[in-house]
Amino acid sequence: MHWKRIILTTLLMTVAALILFGFLHIEQLPPKNSTPVATKDADDINSLHPTVEKNMHKLVDKSADTGIPIIITDDYRSKKEQDKLYAQGRTTEGQIVTNVQGGESMHNYGLAIDFALEPEPGKVIWDMEYDGNKNGESDWLEVVAIAKDLGFHWGGDWTEFKDYPHLEMHIY
Repeated sequence: MHWKRIILTTLLMTVAALILFGFLHIEQLPPKNSTPVATKDADDINSLHPTVEKNMHKLVDKSADTGIPIIITDDYRSKKEQDKLYAQGRTTEGQIVTNVQGGESMHNYGLAIDFALEPEPGKVIWDMEYDGNKNGESDWLEVVAIAKDLGFHWGGDWTEFKDYPHLEMHIY
């Protein structure tokens, strides 16, 4: 009976780890008609789009106003940085954290950010059920609602692979 408990515990811990790592950074492109490749090459961009940056700051402020401190964990990412992330778990050490190469991520165009909850300074969590402001609602989903009101599209709404920390704007 003891070995069954060990196997079950190991299986549950493995599933939890897979969910956590899949949850953190894997991203998916939106439909092809919203990819900004036709208007600008990723090599020409080196920062967040001004509208995304402005709304990112609004998101941080509005979230804090509702008692939900957040941190932006990623924003603009160069094609080289994206390729390095893509290689992770494939040709370099580590877990696979993205499904897209350089030039295929909205981060490469300054149109995407990733966020996490920061209930205490220095304590960053990716917990979609956490209710730090004690209002009976998921803080994560409250932040997503604020982001959507600001014009962001949420990776958690994607059908093929859900990227819960990912927010992007479709600006043409």
